Amino acid sequence: MSMSHLRNADLNLLEALAVLLEERHVTRAADRFRLSQSAMSRVLQRLRETFGDELLVRTQRGYEPTPRGQQIQSELADLLPRLETLLRGDAFDPATANGHFRIHCTDYATSLLGPTLFRRVFREAPGISLSVAPLGDESFTDVEQGRADLLVSGVVAPRSLHWATLFEEDFVCLLSHDHPVTAERLTLEDFTAYPHVVITVLAGGQTMVERRLDEHGLRRTTGLRVPYFSAAAAAVPGTELIATLPRRAALAYDDDPAYRVAAAPEELPSFPYGIAWHPRVDSDPAHRWLQQIVRETTTQVTGHRAD
Repeated sequence: MSMSHLRNADLNLLEALAVLLEERHVTRAADRFRLSQSAMSRVLQRLRETFGDELLVRTQRGYEPTPRGQQIQSELADLLPRLETLLRGDAFDPATANGHFRIHCTDYATSLLGPTLFRRVFREAPGISLSVAPLGDESFTDVEQGRADLLVSGVVAPRSLHWATLFEEDFVCLLSHDHPVTAERLTLEDFTAYPHVVITVLAGGQTMVERRLDEHGLRRTTGLRVPYFSAAAAAVPGTELIATLPRRAALAYDDDPAYRVAAAPEELPSFPYGIAWHPRVDSDPAHRWLQQIVRETTTQVTGHRAD
């Protein structure tokens, strides 16, 4: 089997190419790769010569990948983790390891798991760094294409990804202390009679809530949209807004006289909160370590043994 193309290629450029295709911006890619802009431009030119393709082209919206660039980006998402595992072998020592993990989650997951998780990661693996990005419409795609390593979500992942439940969660309604609804549990009639502050997690809203209402032919009135659960809670006092939050997210307001916590309508059932990752990293000891740390943190924080 001839491997002339492999002999002529500089494999060190593959990671740079992955970063360029992800950022679609030479300066940002250079910053991530710790190169000057001019050096990264030279890297891009070498990559174009190696692959015989422009890879990235300028458009009115900035750089966009060519069809060949899109194909390579998809293939690198599988290839680079496998190369890393091949070169490193099965040995992974957190105390001496260097690396970077990218996690997508809501501010709820960050506030619930973050304090315990971050302390443990940096205590056990001082050479490891983390980036936490907000959960959004592209998050599952980012995991599929290798732009994110782990996703923490209340929305079960598509079949192309692996999923493990961390704990079961249910909804509660956070109200102002002087809200007209005084019942301990809201009915659907109560729920749809007043405006809501909606957290724009996925598809511009809270997918699970909207789906349940759709099943009953109902819609809620949106008075305010915010990107974070903490912002939704801050908007409630002194208004008739209803914030529908995970129960554990509302615990911080139980003793605050400005708020009242009521059970959500029975029609809004509990839901699994879990983690999603791509099958390509199943054999990677660093990723297995990270997932285990998340699972153990969940058990410590919630008392629920993760899958």
